[in-house]
Amino acid sequence: MQRHLLFSAFLLLGVLASPTGATTLCKNATGTQDGYFYTFWHDTGANCLHLGRRGHYRLAWALPENGNLVAGMGWKTGSPTRIVRYRARSFDPGANGYLALYGWTTGPLVEYYVVDNWGGFTPPGDGATLLGTVDSDGGRYRIYRTLRVSQPSIAGTATFAQYWSVRTTRRPMGGDNRISFANHVAAWRKAGLVLGTRGYQVIATEGYGSRGRADIRVRADRR
Repeated sequence: MQRHLLFSAFLLLGVLASPTGATTLCKNATGTQDGYFYTFWHDTGANCLHLGRRGHYRLAWALPENGNLVAGMGWKTGSPTRIVRYRARSFDPGANGYLALYGWTTGPLVEYYVVDNWGGFTPPGDGATLLGTVDSDGGRYRIYRTLRVSQPSIAGTATFAQYWSVRTTRRPMGGDNRISFANHVAAWRKAGLVLGTRGYQVIATEGYGSRGRADIRVRADRR
């Protein structure tokens, strides 16, 4: 009876835990798993995030037109000098998905992306302002700024800037990859894009109006 009640409580929260320490989330949530911060947000559809040990996560998404999902693991507090390593065991972005170092700052409120891989749609899309390029970790990235008006954010519905570094060619998956965030921060600053107080920072999978899947493990060399 006690087991049944506990299982029911987890279902109500959209959380399922296994004896191996893995956790499945089917509702929007943030928290920590095995020392790593995680975030999971989606606005529609029956999608779940599976959290494993030592920075491992996987998910498959199926989103209707205009449906959006963001999931990832990393750190509750971002760092402008963090060197992040990750391995994508698999990444199928479908028509509109991408894999990125992703985070937020406040004062100013900024949502930022360092995009390494994407699907049929290349972010950030039409209306973005190209501000230059930066060479980092064996690739060249284009720098963009976009503006989101009255959209969901870590501060509620708000208007905020998005900063982007988007690799000019998709980074190969399957091996160990590195993102030296300090290189992007310096290039953004040179382009007039200033970050504020650090919010969370994760290796994120984002999907929009599409189907896809990802299997990712994250770690950091240093802050």
